[in-house]
Amino acid sequence: MAALRLLSRSLRSSSSSSLPLLSRGKNSYLGRGGWKYSTAAAIEEPIKPSLTIDHTQLLINGKFVDAASGKTFPTLDPRTGEVIADVAEGDAEDINRAVSAAREAFDEGPWPKMTAYERSRILLRFADLVEKHNDEIAALETWDNGKPYEQSATIEVPMFVRLFRYYAGWADKIHGLTVPADGPYHVQTLREPIGVAGQIIPWNFPLLMFAWKVGPALACGNTVVLKTAEQTPLSALYVSKLMHEAGLPPGVLNVVSGFGPTAGAALASHMDVDKIAFTGSTATGKIILQLAATSNLKKTTLELGGKSPFIVCEDADVDQAVELAHFALFFNQGQCCCAGSRTYVHERVYDEFLEKAKARAIQRSVGDPFKGGIEQGPQIDSEQFEKILRCIRAGIDGGATLETGGERFGTKGYYIKPTVFSNVQDDMLIAKEEIFGPVQSILKYKDLGEVIRRANASRYGLAAGVFTQNIDTANTLTRALRVGTVWVNCFDIFDAAIPFGGYKMSGQGREKGVYSLDNYLQVKAVVTPLKNPAWL
Repeated sequence: MAALRLLSRSLRSSSSSSLPLLSRGKNSYLGRGGWKYSTAAAIEEPIKPSLTIDHTQLLINGKFVDAASGKTFPTLDPRTGEVIADVAEGDAEDINRAVSAAREAFDEGPWPKMTAYERSRILLRFADLVEKHNDEIAALETWDNGKPYEQSATIEVPMFVRLFRYYAGWADKIHGLTVPADGPYHVQTLREPIGVAGQIIPWNFPLLMFAWKVGPALACGNTVVLKTAEQTPLSALYVSKLMHEAGLPPGVLNVVSGFGPTAGAALASHMDVDKIAFTGSTATGKIILQLAATSNLKKTTLELGGKSPFIVCEDADVDQAVELAHFALFFNQGQCCCAGSRTYVHERVYDEFLEKAKARAIQRSVGDPFKGGIEQGPQIDSEQFEKILRCIRAGIDGGATLETGGERFGTKGYYIKPTVFSNVQDDMLIAKEEIFGPVQSILKYKDLGEVIRRANASRYGLAAGVFTQNIDTANTLTRALRVGTVWVNCFDIFDAAIPFGGYKMSGQGREKGVYSLDNYLQVKAVVTPLKNPAWL
């Protein structure tokens, strides 16, 4: 599948022809031009997508309906802070309605009783529909989230399609085993759907997290209640409509937009939900785990925070290492759980790396994500914007050297200048806490033993990057780093078949690949006596 390593190439080769569905006013220049921290008209007068927002209600039992309370909340354009649309605000009563629909669909509906091949065909039809509507979905994702349109259109929507085709392929290949026993018994195992799956997705990759969770759950024959992030509800509602056009029976997929303390807590603690999957912060993951335990001890999958080390070894090609480290941190406005947010550079190449990393950050094009050639759009909302700026201030106050950036970009929206710190120490807040923004912290190390100890001295263990030309060095680091993924001379490769998840406080379980199916299946042993068997 198209992996994220294609991103930099796709961004550099883009042109205005790849940006449909946009209103082209006098300030809607769509060329490749970026700028070095200039305030541009594209930020003051953003390009307006030519889209109609048709789906703002909750999806329950195959129908779009208002919240039981009648309440709505605004979803905002992060380029301006202005309202895109008012969306139904689901709460505990709506979660009850959605869970009831999912339970009925699982216990009495056709979905789990359908042949796996028929389930596969529905998922494939859905993938085809999403592919057909690629541009509209990408524009909606960018409008609601702020990520570059070219990233949405050429990377993320195609990845979404690939993920659903991948899981459609698994649907009719899930099977149990026959097991030899010490005696005259026939023993078989069945892999059965777990039931009603509750799923809570984040705002940084709304479409991809939908696919990571809904894809395997449906392929295994489960029904789903999905709670969207309150910042980014629109794309999930849109693609869920396409899912029903593909032939999904009512009640199999239910989507509730709402807030964590109300809708999210109700879903995690619901006694009729058999499994909960959550992607988000470690602090919220602890709450989810507690609610799951104190309700019905439901099975949990947690994909949580990270503070991933990116290790540049002394034999590295510095130019290549700078570009990859830049991508590892700044991709998606730095709003990645696995971002390479601790850049460890060997002392022999540190000075050269630092100067080139600073220059690359200054060259990064920031602006309206609907413009061609833009690498960085706004942060998701005012809360995240202010958090990042507080972390930057903490870095300065803590004694790190601010090399570039460190402040707001433009006068409207939630844009932050690409920021680079040098002379960062492990005990500084910017080296310990997940910033989730465009802030690169560069640290110096002397030898492998030292960098292994420092890289592992974190409560997180989601991912790591290693940049070296020496296979022995690579092998040493990949086995020593206590993380769920190690990328060697690459970063953010998210193929559908590659499992993803963390060690330590970065989560529990794995998503994607064959491993993700285990999250949505139960194993049952069936034992039958044999009378006068010909063989055992």
